[in-house]
Amino acid sequence: MAEKMEIELPGYKLPLVEEFFTLQGEGYQTGRAAYFVRLGGCDVGCSWCDSRYSWNPDLHPLVDTDKIIENVLKSGTDSVVVTGGEPLMWDLDYLCIKLKEHNINTFIETSGAYKLSGIWDWICLSPKKNMPPVGKIYEISNELKVIIQNTDDFAWAEQYRELVKKDCKLFLQPEWSRFHLIIPEIVEYVKKNPYWRVSLQSHKYMHIP
Repeated sequence: MAEKMEIELPGYKLPLVEEFFTLQGEGYQTGRAAYFVRLGGCDVGCSWCDSRYSWNPDLHPLVDTDKIIENVLKSGTDSVVVTGGEPLMWDLDYLCIKLKEHNINTFIETSGAYKLSGIWDWICLSPKKNMPPVGKIYEISNELKVIIQNTDDFAWAEQYRELVKKDCKLFLQPEWSRFHLIIPEIVEYVKKNPYWRVSLQSHKYMHIP
């Protein structure tokens, strides 16, 4: 009698780097409590990335998605943020479907470099020059958050401002290691272009994850 083979469906296991309940620290949702799910894997390769430990998915164990959902529910949260790495390297349909069964708000932070999967209440698009967004994720993004490392990044930000929908929230965020050098430039830019807002990594000031 042939052995029964188990078929692992996409998204039933995910390379979990870490998960924790905290406050959102950046962009439009700053200060809102949420459960963070950080997934491994990213080939965008930003030189200033502060989560390089997440880049190699092979370093992070595949975890049953049901176990992640169980931990979410135990936390008592009403919102989940999926981040990375680049979370869209993975099929997130199953994760979101199960979270939605429990009326959990779903948020994603992504460069958009991979095809969109999942069901999202809030999409924060943070495009990167190394691997620009694919498809038309900018048409459905709720928030555009552009990291500013150098003054030429303002032009990159404007390129995507022209693509996102009119009610998309627009943020410029100083790259952390160059904060003191670039924040004066961002302040002056926003004064001249008030459709932008400044995003600060407030979690680093609060010393929380």
